[in-house]
Amino acid sequence: MDLAEYKGVYVIAEQFEGKLRNVSFELLGQGRKLADTIGDEVGAVLIGHNVKPLAQELIAHGAHKVYVYDDPQLEQYNTTAYSKVLCDFFNEVKPNVFLVGATNIGRDLGPRVANSLKTGLTADCTGLSVDDDKKTIVWTRPALGGNIMAEIICPDNRPQMGTVRPNVFKKPEADASATGEIIDMKVDLTDADFLTKFVELIKMGGGGIKIEEADVIVSGGRGMNGSEPFEGMLKELATVLGGAVGASRAAVDAGWIDALHQVGQTGKTVGPKIYVACAISGAIQHLAGMTGSDCIIAINKDEDAPIFKVCDYGIVGDVFQVVPKLTEAIKKHKGLA
Repeated sequence: MDLAEYKGVYVIAEQFEGKLRNVSFELLGQGRKLADTIGDEVGAVLIGHNVKPLAQELIAHGAHKVYVYDDPQLEQYNTTAYSKVLCDFFNEVKPNVFLVGATNIGRDLGPRVANSLKTGLTADCTGLSVDDDKKTIVWTRPALGGNIMAEIICPDNRPQMGTVRPNVFKKPEADASATGEIIDMKVDLTDADFLTKFVELIKMGGGGIKIEEADVIVSGGRGMNGSEPFEGMLKELATVLGGAVGASRAAVDAGWIDALHQVGQTGKTVGPKIYVACAISGAIQHLAGMTGSDCIIAINKDEDAPIFKVCDYGIVGDVFQVVPKLTEAIKKHKGLA
């Protein structure tokens, strides 16, 4: 493999029902930094049906080129069909790097594409940089239960691939004046490329704000001692703040709240403007999922809890006394009490 033939940092842009996922913009921002270091361009691959209007959004967030595969067959995500499209793209364009969001779709799609292209893939990355050779991407991810950070490279094969957790990087500001190239690509698929058939979309998780998209998250840990506080005082505080309820793994494992709310290494990575940690000690696995928050407020009766080492504001006290008072104060400030 002549590595010099492979150029460009490309983001696999994920969309759902005609709307781009935030992780696509986050990866474009980081991809732009990598491309600038390498001296290359950053682009995006957009797959779906009636998705071409979304290409300009990708350009506004940093893409120099957007390759669009727009076809009725691709309206619903299909592992084998989408993999075939990306492998065709690789063989035609020869990208150096593929960045994939570590979403449900990305975690399914990335490994299949990597296997088909006989290259490596680093999963669930929390950091990206460029090696001293100014060519090789260094993928950083937690290892050994989050106790160490491993740096992984793929020096001999292309593309260099990795999945990156949502909310690890900040979404860049859109530049409405940005210009780029939108390239329509041919879709070459047969029935043999569809090993599964889409039957029905069942949406789960209710109509509330998803924690990965919330500007404010109120999370509870083992110290909540049951499910009632999650449905009661934590939900009330989150509602007053216009946010969502999160949880530590201990609370989820105890069955107090659904796993959709779990924050941490084995849950979701979040980056809200405000993160309120209630009765959460601050285990490293939990911190891995929320230290990207702009402002962290910790409430814990143990003044030696590790969470106080990373928070911006700490309250040493009983969460069952502090949270109701905090909620009441916010209601009064907003004129809701």
